[in-house]
Amino acid sequence: MRFRDLFSKLYLDRGAGLICAKHFTNEVNEQGLAVDPKTGKPIPATVKVERQPTVLFTGRTAKEICIQLFESIKPSPVSRLDHAAYLGREFMRAELALVTGQDYVQD
Repeated sequence: MRFRDLFSKLYLDRGAGLICAKHFTNEVNEQGLAVDPKTGKPIPATVKVERQPTVLFTGRTAKEICIQLFESIKPSPVSRLDHAAYLGREFMRAELALVTGQDYVQD
């Protein structure tokens, strides 16, 4: 298996004033397919699959969530640098939307 991290859902909880990130664990097999870590079966891309997040991270700022992900948890649930960079950008966009009242849609 090549990597294990996947954050599939970032959103705002405006009532609580929080940026939220649901973490879903999966693995990627030798063929490059995302597979369920419990069953080893490929996760279909064309069929909606209901999966439960392994953890929900929340913070008032992008910095709060990044500290949780990269400094507080060992090992970090994020194992790829490109994914870490993507998350940092998305958390900043979410924070800006939270502060300005704009809509946030994850890229």
